[in-house]
Amino acid sequence: MNLGLWSCVRRPLSWPHGSILDSRHCVFALTLLTLLMQVVVEANSWWSLAMNPLLIPEAYIIGAQPLCSQLVGLSQGQKKLCQLYQDHMQYIGEGAKTGIRECQYQFRHRRWNCSTVDNSSVFGRVMQIGSRETAFTYAISAAGVVNAVSRACREGELSSCGCSRAARPKDLPRDWLWGGCGDNLNYGYRFSKEFVDAREREKSYPKGTYESARQQMNLHNNEAGRRTVSDLAHVSCKCHGVSGSCSLKTCWLQLADFRKVGDALKEKYDSAASMKLNSRGKMVQMHNKFNAPTSHDLVYTESSPDYCLQNQSTGSLGTVGRLCNKTSEGMDGCELMCCGRGYDQYKAQIVERCHCKFHWCCYVKCKRCTKIVDQFVCK
Repeated sequence: MNLGLWSCVRRPLSWPHGSILDSRHCVFALTLLTLLMQVVVEANSWWSLAMNPLLIPEAYIIGAQPLCSQLVGLSQGQKKLCQLYQDHMQYIGEGAKTGIRECQYQFRHRRWNCSTVDNSSVFGRVMQIGSRETAFTYAISAAGVVNAVSRACREGELSSCGCSRAARPKDLPRDWLWGGCGDNLNYGYRFSKEFVDAREREKSYPKGTYESARQQMNLHNNEAGRRTVSDLAHVSCKCHGVSGSCSLKTCWLQLADFRKVGDALKEKYDSAASMKLNSRGKMVQMHNKFNAPTSHDLVYTESSPDYCLQNQSTGSLGTVGRLCNKTSEGMDGCELMCCGRGYDQYKAQIVERCHCKFHWCCYVKCKRCTKIVDQFVCK
């Protein structure tokens, strides 16, 4: 705390001449400090578990409650869940990391490319805007937790769950066996909802406020991410029989490859619905001419910045120095990526695999070739 604010705290209530002005100044200063401290606290997120070096199984010893309180970014409710399910924390971190990597893949050719800026807020101030990008990030990270926890159950890594107990699909042929050890989607879905949503549900905001709108938006997009994982889960089967005759099949529930989840959520990002609060404090669609979004769709409340230039207030990193594609007319093209500022061209040396041959049996051997290519970088 600086000396000016400290003097406000130390002064008695009965100030001499000029006390009204001084007291107003101090009240304003203390209020500002409180708001700034709140922003710093709110900037931290459970996403930081993806960046945390403590995420190793040995770190989560039974009864080691102080560790949970030391993890950066957890809300009070999430800390309590950490204490109850300490063996889950590694997989929550893996789920967050999976979500971040998929986000960076899906937006690799966009002005905002899902860059991480630090180990606490992870994405920085850009997540304080209720934009499409924020909607996608919340959805993909919630989906990542479902994916990681569901598979950890199947692999026997968690003490409170095991293989899937999903009901046999009605359309499965009668002579096929329903069993095996499937991904425990039901448990992963429920735990993700409990943990990821805890931060939002433990808050209470007045109806009609910006904070209330963001709370509803975040919860909606968390759910959309989880439902996308659920929607893409499918039945997988294995053949049994003499010489692979497939006279018998054993089937189980299996989650889709996470790339498919990312692709599906990217499509939902492109068609996300703009929302506003109505007089009752509930989110409604901004434009009634479109179909109302379902719980499977993404929603947002604010327009995105253009992400062209670095801006500390919005958290935009800008596109200066980004690679672009000179021949593309899409978002990765130099015209759009560089926001009309132009680009520089230079020669770069790259090494790639070449002259690959298949050798019996069974591997592929390649040589490494060097070539010079033109690369284009935004000014």
